[in-house]
Amino acid sequence: MNPQTTHLLDHSRSSWSVPTEPRLLRTRIWPSSRPTPAPVVVLSHGTGGAGEDLDWLAKPLNDAGFLVASVDHPGNSYNDEYLPEGFAFAWDRPRDITLLIDHLVAEQNIDITKIGAAGFSFGGYTVAALLGGKIDVHILEAMFHGQVSAPDVPEFPDLITTLRSKYSDAELTSFAETGARSMTDTRVRAGILLAPAIGRLLLSESLRQISAPVLVRWGDADDNTPPEDNALVYRDSMPQARGKSLGPDIGHYVFLGDRDDPSGLRPEVADDAVTFFSTYL
Repeated sequence: MNPQTTHLLDHSRSSWSVPTEPRLLRTRIWPSSRPTPAPVVVLSHGTGGAGEDLDWLAKPLNDAGFLVASVDHPGNSYNDEYLPEGFAFAWDRPRDITLLIDHLVAEQNIDITKIGAAGFSFGGYTVAALLGGKIDVHILEAMFHGQVSAPDVPEFPDLITTLRSKYSDAELTSFAETGARSMTDTRVRAGILLAPAIGRLLLSESLRQISAPVLVRWGDADDNTPPEDNALVYRDSMPQARGKSLGPDIGHYVFLGDRDDPSGLRPEVADDAVTFFSTYL
């Protein structure tokens, strides 16, 4: 089944590019063919990407009976304009997914007790945030103020400089305080993190309190989100998390559907995802 494109408006948040307008979310929904309420998996793309980057994962899940839905995170998607807020304000991503779930509950025939989430890179953080992971306000504030180095962002190399040119220190402190709040959505019961990002930016205690089952996958040659600072942090901190490397020579972008996959790892990961969500949802 092919996905349907829908646009959602979040009137609780303003557009960064046009502050007088509400936040606009482009979504892709793969309806379930089940006659009964369907289990759901929501997807969150990586930095600068888009929902279609994870079609390789969406289709097998949809074929297995799940309703699958993704969102293009504004300001952080190639289907939109790149904006510093979209790359720096991580906490708006889980809020996007919560709005998407609200829409699915209202408009689709779904089983609200069976909702899972999967994400790649920045999307991996997004899933962790939905499950209860919280950003460390002190690290985030120091990063915004240029006191500690921010993670490298190839798609937006001057991110912090651009952000600091646009907002005052007081405004950035306020943003950091907002970003440190809980973005938990208790409707999400299980999660998959693929080469997840910003692991060291989260409070360890918040990860230790996550009781949901979590599956983590990564490549040991990932120099965008090095496993020791990201995937391993998530896997080792969350009590019900389990995970493994896909291999010593596997890098970050194997999880993108338009990249080479000579070892056939994406179908393997998709099979694991179907099994995981079928078991825990």
